[in-house]
Amino acid sequence: MSAASPDLALRRLELTVVRRLDGLLHGNHQGLVPGPGSELGDTRVYVPGEDDVRRMDWAVTARTTTPHVRDLIADRELETWAVVDLSASMDFGTADMEKRDLVVSAVGAIGFLAGRVGDRFGAYILNGAEVRRHPARGGRPALYALLRRLADAPRGAGAVDLGAAVEALATAHHKRGLRVVVSDFLDDPDSWERPMRRLASRHQVLAVEVIDPRELELPDVGLVAFRDPETGRTREVHLSRRVRERYAAAAGMQREATRAALRRAGAAHLVLRTDRDWVADIVQFVLRQRRTAHLARRRQTGGR
Repeated sequence: MSAASPDLALRRLELTVVRRLDGLLHGNHQGLVPGPGSELGDTRVYVPGEDDVRRMDWAVTARTTTPHVRDLIADRELETWAVVDLSASMDFGTADMEKRDLVVSAVGAIGFLAGRVGDRFGAYILNGAEVRRHPARGGRPALYALLRRLADAPRGAGAVDLGAAVEALATAHHKRGLRVVVSDFLDDPDSWERPMRRLASRHQVLAVEVIDPRELELPDVGLVAFRDPETGRTREVHLSRRVRERYAAAAGMQREATRAALRRAGAAHLVLRTDRDWVADIVQFVLRQRRTAHLARRRQTGGR
């Protein structure tokens, strides 16, 4: 995010989102993670092969002796809440942008899309030991205020407790809606999987994993001094072939552990990288989610 002109950078971000992502949601109250509404609507006669039998209204069916289902009405004016990880590990980037900039872009994209279908957007901002709550509000000015707050958050603030923040979000907000967790998920999954599962038991949950290519593999550059941004510890390491192979293997295991934990928790998983077109990756993610939801509905109705 440009320090010289943050408002200009935010306007460019909004234009990017509107041009390349907004068309995906045109005409429907659908989010990044499609799902049914939560309010019960009117009953109507059951249509074999088209209606989900799980929505059968047994009381009306028994009274009329004709199978009836109850429609679901898509929620309106929902609240989308995000947990935003701005720990010191986000102040890192070896490609087109820092991880922190990608975090702001991801939150901006989700916020702009949520706003265009009428949802209010709020956030829990993790910056070191401090967790700041940004209230859920609708409208462009409110989202701009949140994004400025993220862009201006202090750097080098140390580690965060992701699990505690997710638990706080699950406890504080009960009305169903979309919940987004934006992090690099470098913490042990044992520290956040249980709260994530609790959150996903009531809400649609989208986990946005932000990574840099140097977190996956190291270059062949000889002796390098590494500094842990969250603890400040420094260590010199010779990047031999064996060290690089072991590092890549460990990084692969860490990412697989994250994927498995998110899958067990029931969260949708979007990976954004600093060396890729993040907008294209969001588009592909949304299309996959829609395709999966469509196939699931077809299976429920016997493939018709």
